[in-house]
Amino acid sequence: MRYLFVGDSMTIGAAGDYTWRYRMWRHLSTLGEPFAVVGPRDGLYDRAADAPVSADYADPAFPPHARRHLAGWGEGWLHLAPLVGDVVREHRPDVLLVSLGLIDLGFYTDARQTAGNAERFIAAARDGAPGVRMVLLPVIPNSRADLDPGFADECAELNTLLAKAVADHDSPESPLLLASRPEGYDILLDTYDGTHPNAQGEHKLAAAFADAMYQAWGIGAPYAGAS
Repeated sequence: MRYLFVGDSMTIGAAGDYTWRYRMWRHLSTLGEPFAVVGPRDGLYDRAADAPVSADYADPAFPPHARRHLAGWGEGWLHLAPLVGDVVREHRPDVLLVSLGLIDLGFYTDARQTAGNAERFIAAARDGAPGVRMVLLPVIPNSRADLDPGFADECAELNTLLAKAVADHDSPESPLLLASRPEGYDILLDTYDGTHPNAQGEHKLAAAFADAMYQAWGIGAPYAGAS
């Protein structure tokens, strides 16, 4: 099984982070099943350089071949929908694990426009590989939604629209799945700034994807917890 991690700043991570991608790689490594992590990028965001040029992962033993991704600081559905088709064609993932939406709502598009870009992303990914599977994570709790009721409404509307898009476009040939919001996710305990996950939050994000794949498709196993 070949996995492509797709996301914004919560997925790429910053210099010094483990990232939830690392937690997922550790989980997959325990299953005794062949897998690969694929994608065109491998860096972390470097705040000083304001660019994704860091290789300073918290665990230096995280192997380079497992660091691959399609994620970017400040990038959302709007930015990655035009790229994903070519990436899927070149890197041949079987499963896309996608965490996008918050940055779109925060800076670029409203809920309906964002959902439209998500649908364009789905279509482009399938154009690159008609049988690809995709797991989408809804927008999760964040500090702006906690403080701004209007933004919270936008997040809720996008999550409703994503659920509808998944229901409308799911197919046996290219299954779509909307993961559940991470159980018990708390912005005070699971993030370091109200948005970006700390170590505990990283485990919860990885668990959301791992548990969704296992429960819906029988792929892998339930997430075993911190490791």
